[in-house]
Amino acid sequence: MMHRDSWTLRALVLGLGLLWSLPAAALNVGLGPPPPSVDRRTPQSAVQGFLAAAHRGDYTLAAHYLDLDYIPRAQQAERGVQLARALKFVLDRKLPVDVGALSTAPEGDPADERYDQLGTIPLQGNNVPIRVQRVPSEGGLVWVFNESTVRQADPLFAEYGPRLVGFLPAFFFKDTVLGLEPWQWLGLLVMVLGSLGLAVLLERLVLVFARRVARWTRFTWEEDVVSSGKGPVKLLTFSALLAVGTLLLRLPRPAQGFFMRVAYSLSVVALAWAVLRILHVSVAFVQSRLSSEMKDATRARSVSTQLVVLRAIFEVATYVIAAALLLIQFEVVRNVGVSLLASAGIAGLVLGLAAQKSIGTLLAGIQLSITQPISIGDTLITEGEYGTVEKITLTYVVLRTWDQRRLVIPIVQFLDKPFQNWSKGNPEMLGPVILQVDYQTDIDALRAELRRILENEGKSMWDGRVASVVVMDVLDRTLTVRALVSVSDFSMLFDLRALVREKLVAFLRAHPLWLPVTRTEARPFPPPEPEPERLSASPDAPPSPPRA
Repeated sequence: MMHRDSWTLRALVLGLGLLWSLPAAALNVGLGPPPPSVDRRTPQSAVQGFLAAAHRGDYTLAAHYLDLDYIPRAQQAERGVQLARALKFVLDRKLPVDVGALSTAPEGDPADERYDQLGTIPLQGNNVPIRVQRVPSEGGLVWVFNESTVRQADPLFAEYGPRLVGFLPAFFFKDTVLGLEPWQWLGLLVMVLGSLGLAVLLERLVLVFARRVARWTRFTWEEDVVSSGKGPVKLLTFSALLAVGTLLLRLPRPAQGFFMRVAYSLSVVALAWAVLRILHVSVAFVQSRLSSEMKDATRARSVSTQLVVLRAIFEVATYVIAAALLLIQFEVVRNVGVSLLASAGIAGLVLGLAAQKSIGTLLAGIQLSITQPISIGDTLITEGEYGTVEKITLTYVVLRTWDQRRLVIPIVQFLDKPFQNWSKGNPEMLGPVILQVDYQTDIDALRAELRRILENEGKSMWDGRVASVVVMDVLDRTLTVRALVSVSDFSMLFDLRALVREKLVAFLRAHPLWLPVTRTEARPFPPPEPEPERLSASPDAPPSPPRA
């Protein structure tokens, strides 16, 4: 009995040794040998290889990353393609895979070497685990999606897959172009065109309804705001429809993320566009009300200038905020921002020194809008130029000179250098007319003539306050006479001074003796004085001739 048991034990050991020495059975024999590009040595390489092949549309290659041994060999090739496509679609839609979190060791996760779990997907009240498992294959152990995961691919695809499978030809579901199947490209085309048409229709309906509501008020501002919405409303509606349409198409996560960013960017642009238009319409409305209702023209110009500068400030702020909202959605920009903040001390100092002049100019523009030393429409004399303020920005002022030139002046100059503002305060002004006349001029006659000119030719410009003639200076040959006139509005001062100067010169021309002349004085030449007689004569001198 003991001898028979020992022989049985020896036979069992010999049989186990023979089995161990045999090569392992091949995996997925119905698919044929895997190409050299198939890398199933680690969980990470297996999942990464499956997703890369499936996103290229090479489902035949992706099937090598599935455990299909439970399927008859004759059906493995056809079913492998179907199951790979279904699993790819479900993973793209319901389970974002972080490939970097998977194990890179051939043994897998040390905590559980049986499998690596990517996550779970809900299905009919249960959570289906998605796993890769190490299984024996010809040549050693490899990592593939395990049998339980592959078995659940069809139920998951039926739950989360497209509903058009039974209505469209098989061609629309076979290959992929840039990660999307033909039916998804067709859906994108239909969705984009449909969204554009629907956005145009919705914009018209919204604007018609808003205009009817705006007519209930007695102000025209609401109607202008509604009209300014043409364009931004359409773009905002299109962005919303684009986001909803791509969600209904069940695109892969990379494509879905791209279209969501496009929709988000379009909505930011639409909102910024709407804000800029509302600012423009509001400022124009307030300016029109000021010009029609405010009696004080100086105050109206001051408020108008403040509105223009404030609109410029809000426009710059809108551009900055919109650009920040557009850039913050990109991870690279956020990382750069964090890196810059780490060195904000030195960078801020350098940028502050480099942009000191630019920042100072912007602050000067803001200060100018608050202190109001000048306003749009003011008449100035600066840098020897006489003109009217035509435009004020945050960095420069445009001055329209009397000869229709445009003088562009940096805004800081109005804070650093003196200038004349004829429009500041009371518009009444005095203007002198300087003449050079002869000493014989009748000053009282000049006063009478000035009064006559102002009461007749200059009646429409003279305000009746000041009309005087005084002798300002006495020179060696002429008198300097100043005629002083007054106007109620500084805009008429130049014309009145020119008129008075012209008429007074004509009046002096009628009295030639009053015109300045150059005089010369003639005096008779005195006779020569007789020479004095000599007291003594030299003995060598010749004798004098006798006197007659």
